Parts: sequence; structure tokens; C-alpha cells
Amino acid sequence: MSHSTVPRSRAEADDRAGRTPVASDGTIAAGEKEKAGNLSLRLRFRRDRTLILMTLPAVLLLLVFNYLPILGNIVAFQDYDPYVSDNGIVSMLHSAWVGVENFQQIFADSAFWNAVRNTLVLFFLQLVLFFPVPIALALLINSVVRPRLRALSQAILYLPHFFSWVLVISVFQQIFGGAGVLSQLLRQHGYHGLTIMTDPSTFKFLVTAESVWKDAGWGIIVFLAALASVSPDLYEAAAMDGAGRWRRIWHVTLPALRPVIALLLVLRVGDALTVGFEQILLQRDAVGPGAAEVLDTFVWWNGVRNQDFGYAAAAGLIKGVVSLGLVLVANKVAHLMGEQGVYKK
Repeated sequence: MSHSTVPRSRAEADDRAGRTPVASDGTIAAGEKEKAGNLSLRLRFRRDRTLILMTLPAVLLLLVFNYLPILGNIVAFQDYDPYVSDNGIVSMLHSAWVGVENFQQIFADSAFWNAVRNTLVLFFLQLVLFFPVPIALALLINSVVRPRLRALSQAILYLPHFFSWVLVISVFQQIFGGAGVLSQLLRQHGYHGLTIMTDPSTFKFLVTAESVWKDAGWGIIVFLAALASVSPDLYEAAAMDGAGRWRRIWHVTLPALRPVIALLLVLRVGDALTVGFEQILLQRDAVGPGAAEVLDTFVWWNGVRNQDFGYAAAAGLIKGVVSLGLVLVANKVAHLMGEQGVYKK
């Protein structure tokens, strides 16, 4: 073989073999990246067909259950009558068009604004009292030295997440209800029983306590996964510099959790107007709609119970638009804080 036919570099060898040249540090050259971006749609489909086929079922599920129902928001602008036809689409086509009349009635309805107020109060209360609890518990479990004790504590705290809301409320009823264990114990010692489960003034704290007991374990799993990625060398270096336990938590642990906290906070703000439909509906009659009516139960009561589908759809559309705006604003704030948020800039 002549000397001129021997490839002079790895890039030249890759080029002769028809492969994408790779630099000595393992990266693809900038020019080759540009060529890869100019591939035709057919070539890119052939290259990524396996990944596309893998994601196709998930895309179909999203289209059928998340995006196609959006077309039903047209009901918010109609006096919708589902009994016109057995086919829901035909019923929409033959229902009377009322424009923004449903929205005008909603904005003049005091029950709607009461539901908005209760929803926002529950959201801020749960954001302040519920959101920090998984972080604190994750830090506490992460400080446990023995792996078995750590796994047992994590399993015990995560178990209520699998309980239904009927079971959770039943447990609270058996403990804090008027005929519960604590009330019976107080009566035996000459005191009055508890009225926590039927007191409208404490209902928002009751709902928050139930949410903490049921769902704090899920948040612990998320934050423990983030803590597992923190290098032990950082703790050792901080300890050698004289940092105590609290300073290591403040300067090492919390900065490692900040991206996860920002992401979950953006998602939580997006669900600000969704504070637990089933949980509140099960306890609505015990405290009355004045304290327990939120936007989700307002939509259900007017749409399902009162059969006013257009009115309920208008309220649901308002909730969806506001929730979308809250997600965009919260994500923008996350970007300003230097975090990725739900999506990159």
C-alpha cells in the first residue's frame, strides 16, 4: 500500500467509510452538525424511526384524552342540550349559540367568586404548609445513617399515597370526628368532643392536613432522588472547611435541590386552581358550600347536578386559561432565577 492511501487522521478514515467524522475529544465537528441538521425529512425519519414508534402510543393517548376534548370547549358558548341527539357532536351542532352570555352570568355570580376565593385560600395555605414538608422530611431521612431504618421510614411515609381519598377521610373521621377516638377520650375526662370534621372555619386546615398525610411521601421520593446525585466529596470538603451540619445543608444540600424545587413549584402553581376535587366533594355536605365550594366542585355541581352544561363549561374554560397563564408566568420567573423550569428558554 502506498503512503498516500493511508488515512492521515480519524476524521479522514471516518469520511472514507461514510461515517460522521468525530473529533479526537469524541465530539462531532461543527460542520458535520450543520450537515446533520440539513437532512431531509425522509432521512431523519429513517434514522429515528425506532424512537418515533416507541413514542407513538403515548402521543396517541395524549391526542385522544387531552387534546381532542379541547374541542368540547365550544359548549361554553352554547346553551348546550345533550338530549338533542345520542351523539354528542350532533348535540353540539344543534345547540343554540349564546356567545359570551354564559361568561357574563358567571362573572355576576357570587357563588363563582366564593369558589374562586376558597380555591385561592386553599392553594396559598397548601403552598406554605404542604410544600416545605416533603423537603424537610427528605432531609431528615437522608441524614439517617442506617440504610434499613432509612428504607423503613421512607416506606411508612410513602404508604398513604396509595390510599384513596375515601379511606383517608375515613381515617381522619375515626380520629378527629365527633364520635372519634379523641372526642371519646375528651368526653371521658369531662371535656367537649372535637368538631374539626364539621367546622367550616377550620376546614381549610383540615384539607391541608389530609393532603400532607397522603401525598408528602411522594414528594419525599422526588427530593431523595435529587439528593442521591449530590457528590459526597462536596460534604467532605465543606466539613474540612469547618462547616457544621446546618451550613452543609444550606450551602450544599439546598442548592442541589433548587432545580427540583423550582420545577415542582412551577407545576404546583399551574395546579393552583385544582385543589382536590374528590377530597373536597366528599366533605362538602359536612361543612357546607360556603367553606368547601371550589372551582372544581362548582363546575361539577352546575354541570352534572344542575344539567347546565354550557355554564359549567364556561367556568372550566376560565379555570383552564388562568392556569395556563400561571404556568407561563411561573416558568418565566424560574428562568429569571437561572433555573430551567418546565421547558428551556
